[in-house]
Amino acid sequence: MVILALVLPTWAGITYVGLVRARQGGGLPKPLRTPTPARKTAYLAVLAYLAGGALHLYGLSYMPFLFPEDACWFKAGVKVHPDHSSALPVSLVCRGTEVVPWWVNPGLLVLAVTAVGATVVLAVRRRRAG
Repeated sequence: MVILALVLPTWAGITYVGLVRARQGGGLPKPLRTPTPARKTAYLAVLAYLAGGALHLYGLSYMPFLFPEDACWFKAGVKVHPDHSSALPVSLVCRGTEVVPWWVNPGLLVLAVTAVGATVVLAVRRRRAG
């Protein structure tokens, strides 16, 4: 409802103003910056760092912090203390069963390699340019 009430009229107004300016001979506005390979790599690195942080926070939501038996109760349905838990690699074992989804740790690894790789590429490009 908010989209229909606020966003769509705003978008339509901006589009209308742009079309009017183009007809009056002002031309279409030029893009602010052209995407360069270094900029794309920087965006990839930032996105990978943020996604990795969000995924790690999601994995940490499985960890026992104040009441360890509640972690197994809420996540696995058994009222016991965890057999094992660790923050990296993210793991919570209750009665011999891993509770954290299987895809969390491989996802963290892929995002970490992507983020570090993109950062290294940026550093090498900057060193060669300077």
